[in-house]
Amino acid sequence: MKILIANLGSTSLKWRLFDFANGAEKLLHKGGFERVTDYPKAIEDCLAQLTEAGAIASASELAAVGFKTVIAKDVTGCVRLDERVLGAMEAYNGLAPAHNPPYITGIRLFAQRVPGVPLIGLFETAFYQFAPAAMMRYGVPETWHDLGIRRWGFHGASHKFIAERSAELLSRPDVAQRAANLYVDGGKAPVNGPPLRIISCHLGGSSSITGTLNGVAIGNSLGMSPQSGLPHNNRVGDLDAEALPYAVKSLGISIEEAQRQLSKEGGLKGLSGVSNDIRDIQEAATKGNAKAQLAIDVFISEARRWIGGYFLQLNGADALVFTAGIGENRGELRAAICANLDQLGIVLDPAKNAACRATEALISADNSRVRVLVIPTNEELVVARESKRFLESARN
Repeated sequence: MKILIANLGSTSLKWRLFDFANGAEKLLHKGGFERVTDYPKAIEDCLAQLTEAGAIASASELAAVGFKTVIAKDVTGCVRLDERVLGAMEAYNGLAPAHNPPYITGIRLFAQRVPGVPLIGLFETAFYQFAPAAMMRYGVPETWHDLGIRRWGFHGASHKFIAERSAELLSRPDVAQRAANLYVDGGKAPVNGPPLRIISCHLGGSSSITGTLNGVAIGNSLGMSPQSGLPHNNRVGDLDAEALPYAVKSLGISIEEAQRQLSKEGGLKGLSGVSNDIRDIQEAATKGNAKAQLAIDVFISEARRWIGGYFLQLNGADALVFTAGIGENRGELRAAICANLDQLGIVLDPAKNAACRATEALISADNSRVRVLVIPTNEELVVARESKRFLESARN
């Protein structure tokens, strides 16, 4: 069974092709295009590369094309991407303007190009559908909640991968299996040992922190939209509800312009005044740029705030996991986030932390009660696995 995972951006197309033949999980091919202006041609070129590489004989060999979809009105989980679901995604375009529109366009183009191949979406919100209601509600009137104004959570594929892989590394196959089957049985599979408490930090261009108990998420720092939570590369993160109308009135700008500024000029870019890239910001900070240093300090402070919140909700943690671009590569930020947490049982090994870059590693000290891990995420594999399960369940 060969499943193509397509990662769509407003000007990019990246893909990975997985083969699940004979119970194995094999990455057959990966590639991508940047600065895409002609999506039909990009899709055609993608399929041509797969054919030329011998990964597929033709597009008809694909069992499915999977997509890491973000959010849709009244839809979550792993689903067939038909027009009903695409319409539900369009209804929430305003919540994910950088994600939903290019995905909708790309999915429809794939449907035209490979009409006989199932198109399957794993929504980023899916991992949080079993979280406690108290962790996902806002204090809004019931009529607002009925509109979908609640915490949804995102980066679900990444945090699900971390839930599974961290359980494996901590010798808890029961929890790893529970996390793997989450969308099949709703996290009801039995656990054979003490509770496993994981706090996973997906830190990158967009960032989120999740707490998981026995492989099931209890919440996520991202809320109703990808605008929330930690400050992102150029998206604001958490913001008081009164700030938007106040800025609109005081600056004499429209709501649309205020939203644009918060999503394009906020976050690390807005704080630093330098860049939306943490590498540029860190370089500026080392040269004495106070605003750049402030951006880093705010990012670290917000990460610690969310880690602390889940530490309390979980009554401790067995592991703290860093993943994604910043989490996997920036040892100095990992060190700052974990600094002076020895009373919570979190102690880094400075040498192990400094040596770890984009590789799986244990970076905590021997005397650390909480194990600190770096685990490169693999969202595409999670989407492929769930697409496979969806196809198999549809046949039964």
